[in-house]
Amino acid sequence: MENLFINTIGDYTVRKCSKDDLSEVISINFTTLPEHYSDYFFEDLLRSAPESFLVAEKDGHVVGYIMCRVEYGFSNFKRFSLTRKGHVVSLAITEGNRRKGLGDALVRNTIEALKLKGCTEVYLEVRVSNHEAVRLYQRIGFEIITTMEGYYRDNEEAHLMALNIAAAQ
Repeated sequence: MENLFINTIGDYTVRKCSKDDLSEVISINFTTLPEHYSDYFFEDLLRSAPESFLVAEKDGHVVGYIMCRVEYGFSNFKRFSLTRKGHVVSLAITEGNRRKGLGDALVRNTIEALKLKGCTEVYLEVRVSNHEAVRLYQRIGFEIITTMEGYYRDNEEAHLMALNIAAAQ
């Protein structure tokens, strides 16, 4: 499979996800995050936005992933303006592989892929209590746009965070 982005970070490789990776991606989602999706949801995102569905791999095994979709809707930055934007649906890295730069690499590579798809913004929702993830996104340039009460099934709040790709170029 041709990969748009292949990066090596120490013993890790960041590359586009393939259909063969989905069982490991689904397993990572199930073991690391409280939000779970159907197998079809993962397959659909891979089919519809393969450039922005990336995995981090070590020793032939997937240890992290990011999956996004491309949407057309109101801008998070320009009032009443429609734009093409990327939505980071899920990002997860297995416990023993965190704090090694993989989250940063996955997000930055996804942003590059979304630029090539014509996106001018990227946005995501993140648990207010996930301070480490919030700091990661802020280091990359994401801003907290708003906080949404009771966003998650367990009633926790979420920050809506966004990055204006066009302004960051």
